[in-house]
Formats: sequence, structure tokens, C-alpha cells
Amino acid sequence: MISIYVQILLIILFWSADSHIIPRIEECGLSCSQGIHCKSKPSGDIFNSFCRDAPASLSSTVLKSMKISTVMKCVQGSPCSLHLNIKGTLSLDENIRGLEICSLSLDTQQSQCTNVRFTRKKSKMLNGKKVQVQFNCIEVNVAQHIYVTMKTVPNYCEVKLSQEYYVEDCRNSDVGKHIPACLAGKFDYNVDRARKLITVNVSNFPRDEDYYVRLCHKWFTCEDAGAFAVIKGKESFKSVSLKYSQLLPCLCIEGWLAVPDARRIQLCPFENDTKTLWDNIVYNPSTQTLAWEPACPVLVTVNLCRFTKSNHNCEDIENSSKNSTEKVKYSRVDTHPRLCMKFTTKRGSWIKCPFAHGEFPAWKMRTAAVAEQIQVFFTSQTKAQFSVLVCNRTQMASCESLGMHHSISVGDSVSITMPQEMCGSTICIQGWRTDVDYSVPLQICDTYCGFHNQSYGDGNPAKAMTHRMKSVQSLH
Repeated sequence: MISIYVQILLIILFWSADSHIIPRIEECGLSCSQGIHCKSKPSGDIFNSFCRDAPASLSSTVLKSMKISTVMKCVQGSPCSLHLNIKGTLSLDENIRGLEICSLSLDTQQSQCTNVRFTRKKSKMLNGKKVQVQFNCIEVNVAQHIYVTMKTVPNYCEVKLSQEYYVEDCRNSDVGKHIPACLAGKFDYNVDRARKLITVNVSNFPRDEDYYVRLCHKWFTCEDAGAFAVIKGKESFKSVSLKYSQLLPCLCIEGWLAVPDARRIQLCPFENDTKTLWDNIVYNPSTQTLAWEPACPVLVTVNLCRFTKSNHNCEDIENSSKNSTEKVKYSRVDTHPRLCMKFTTKRGSWIKCPFAHGEFPAWKMRTAAVAEQIQVFFTSQTKAQFSVLVCNRTQMASCESLGMHHSISVGDSVSITMPQEMCGSTICIQGWRTDVDYSVPLQICDTYCGFHNQSYGDGNPAKAMTHRMKSVQSLH
């Protein structure tokens, strides 16, 4: 375990690295110590890319201690820019005419090379002496990953220095204040819900620079949610209107300057608009599959549940709970209007009933008291198998089996004998589909006593059924 002192030290080091001041220069250039006159020019010598064997008299350590840092070039009237400040030490030798300094961007694979030459007469006089070379004319971008090499001219094999370097990013307070790519702008916005438009006003970014604005859905990255718009730097009106399809909690406004490696800023103002997240429910009749896929990343618990009209509650269906941040799918689902999906997050719960509008065939259960028996039968527009259970409802959401269980098909009926000891207002007849994996259990509860030893007219069971029929139907 890292001690508290080490943690504090790491925090201090991180803070220091993030807030150090970048040295300023007004002009970039080349300098050599020991009074040696040196000059630079862009390197285009392809032959120096290939190395040759070094003379026996030449030490492999003639190049020493390359150091890299960042400097900021600021000239009045122009934006500041970042440059590499490269220092290296060379032991002068008659076999070396100069140095080649190269930088390769590991982000873009673009390279810049500079050839440094020494005045031959002066360098011969100082043969064996160490000279320090400093060059700061390689311009770089914010947060670039750079690979720098320094080698001799001619290029002798194994006489080379190389180093990787990370340019400061916009978190550095000095870079963030003075480099245009870090001046990402400021947003004000207005939402027209009727027209589904978001008007974005942008301020606090450099004049004469174009600015991009787009809508995006924030997952691991911010994915496009439509075309981006361009605000021209020369235009005085710094506003654009962007069309959206849904106000989702992950819908963000993103903006950045039209310059390489520009810092991007995001504003996600609709984080509390979660209502539309639960609309993306799809049912496939051919596979009887019910699925929901989030339009935004969200940690949610999904349950199938049975909606009750009496108290507008939705009772969870057993073994249907799923925790997910991705697609949730249920196979072989009953399309009954009371079968619903419940979504629960730390913000609350939402219930969606995809079959409540009668678009899919529903089934019904009916009961009728006939003498000392209860007749149960089901109607459905499609073939289905059902189970019937006599149970004792001890709580609103639970009904304990009394051991009387029957199977039945559509169009058939089953007769259940109700002994006198079963009299009570908590006795229920429960029915559900057995040819699917997830079904809504329906209950009809009544006092089934009082019919014993009673006669209904001429004793015709049909009359008794008509007189005391109970049924559970769809929601509509």
C-alpha cells in the first residue's frame, strides 16, 4: 500500500508539472558554445539517413547528454507558439562536420530535420573540446508525442542520441492561457423543443480563427449526432443552430478551434432528461423476443413486471431482473397488456408497458362458480398452454400455493372443487401461460364460499355461470 506521504508527494509533483512556467523567446535560433560559429538549414540530405562505420579513432561517446524542453515564442501582435528547445553536447573531431537534429511526431508521423554545420577552421583548432549545441526552431503542437534524434554528419553508426518527449497540454496553466489551441471558447445555448433545435452562441475564442460546433452522444468518446457547423472567424455573428432528434442525457455540445490538435470543450446540459431513454423497446413476434437498448450509457436494473390497475403498481416477475449498461433481451415473452418493463436507476424508477395498446393478441382468464366447484377457462387468439393454481394471497405481491394445480389449453376448461375449509377472502385462482419463459400471472380473488348447497333457478350450470362469472381481461 502506498503511504500517505508518497501520495502527497505524487500530488505535489503532478501539480508542479501542471503549473510550471514555459520559458519565453522572441526569436528562435541556433547557438554553439566555445565561440564556434555554426549555422543551420533544413536537412534534405537523404544520404545522411544511411549510416557508415565510424573510424577507429572516433569514440562512440562523442555525442552526450541530449536534453529537451519546451519554450514559448511570443511576438507582439501574433499568437504564441510552442517550440522544442534541444540541447546536446558534442566532442569536436576532425571526422565530424556537423550534426543532424530531427523530430518525428508519433501522432502524425510527420518529421522535421535540421542540419547544423560548424566553421571548419575554428573546429579543427578545438579538436577534442566539448561544444554545446542549442536549437529551438522546431515548432510543435499542444500535447504532441515527439521522438527526437541527434546524429553526426556524416552519419556514423552507433553514434546517435534519441529521446521521446511529451509536449505540455492545455492543463498546464501557462499553455492553457496563451496557446490558441487551448482557448476553446465558451458556450451559451437555447433549446427550441418544438422545432428540435439547439442554438449555440460561442464566445471567448481568438478572432480570425474558424470554430467548429457539433452535437454528439457521449459514450467512451463523443460520437456524431449530426453534421457539425462552422463559425467563420471573420463573421461578427458567432452563433449556429443544430438539429437534434431526441434530448438524451448523453447529448452534448462540443466545440473546438479549426487548428491542429485543438482542445475541445463539451457541455452536456441534458443529463436529467432520462425519460426518453426507456422508449427504445422492440418486440420481435417471430422469435417472441422483447429487447431494450440504451441510447446512452446508463447503469440500470431492468425487470419484467405485472401491472395492477387497482393500485397502479407493477409487481416484479420472478427471475427477470437484469443489471446492464448495454442491450437487455428477454426470449419467449408473453404479449399480455399487463406485462411491462421496469427501469430502475439511482434517480428513480420508470415503467413502460409495450403491449398495453392492443397491438398484439392478448389472452383472458375467466372463472365461474358452479355448485361446489369453480370452473376456469381461457380465451386467446393464438394457441397457448396455461397453468391454474389455487393460492392464498398473504401479501399484495405474493400468493402461496395450496397444492391444487392444473394444466389447460385454450378452449378447454378445468373444474376445481373448493372445500369448505378454503373459505376466505384471500383465496385466489391464479393462471399463467406455460409455453413462454416470461408470463404475467393473473389472479381472480373472491369469497368462493356461500355457493355451497345453494340452488340457482333450475340448477342449470349455465345460469350459475352467468350469475357469478368473474374475469381478468386486458388493460384497455
